[in-house]
Amino acid sequence: MPAGAACGIVSAMFVRLVLLLATFLLPGVVLAQEFVTVPRRLSDEGFYRLVACAAPPGGACAKPMIRWPEARRLSLSVGIVRVDPSFPGYKLDLVDAAIDRALAEINASGAYLVVERSYEAGPDLALYLLDTPQDGVIAQTSSSLLDGSDLPIGRVAIRSVGTEIQEAAIAISRDIGRREIASVVLEELVQALGLPTDVRSPAYRDSIFNEDFNSVVWLRGQDAEALRRHYPPLR
Repeated sequence: MPAGAACGIVSAMFVRLVLLLATFLLPGVVLAQEFVTVPRRLSDEGFYRLVACAAPPGGACAKPMIRWPEARRLSLSVGIVRVDPSFPGYKLDLVDAAIDRALAEINASGAYLVVERSYEAGPDLALYLLDTPQDGVIAQTSSSLLDGSDLPIGRVAIRSVGTEIQEAAIAISRDIGRREIASVVLEELVQALGLPTDVRSPAYRDSIFNEDFNSVVWLRGQDAEALRRHYPPLR
């Protein structure tokens, strides 16, 4: 699935990063791309560095490593905060079910995280189900992370301060295919946890991070290992 862009604003006091999958920008400068192409499967460490910081095989990070603060990792909340009237009702039902399935996958991965559904205002990971058509521009959502950005099918935006994630927003287009929903929801939620880069390779058709396919609906193998490396279990 195509992804978006990531932006950072540097001041003398702090670094405020907005990651819009998955191009990282400092004022006016493109520093990374939305995916990394590899010819074959990588080591666990190489794959983790690719999805976490856009590092090519054997290369340096092209994006910062960002994570949710330790104090919030066992109580992260996910909720649907907006459903536009033209977003199909049957797709809303599928998204709703996909969230529960994705959270079960994340919470069973072995990573030091607990992510739960919330029906209160202001969840940590907020989902917007939008009238915006595929490849349209997001507007009037009241989300400073999303408005003004393009929407291929799904998009994640993350705001971080330094290396700590503060909030994340996920937008899904009304044009998403029903067979894509479970995979896209899982991918966007995992990427909102700080693994924002896709991989392009025929060797990774079984990965949720695959740039060209939206069919994987579970966390297995190197996908789950990457999440565990990002949030190591307590020893």
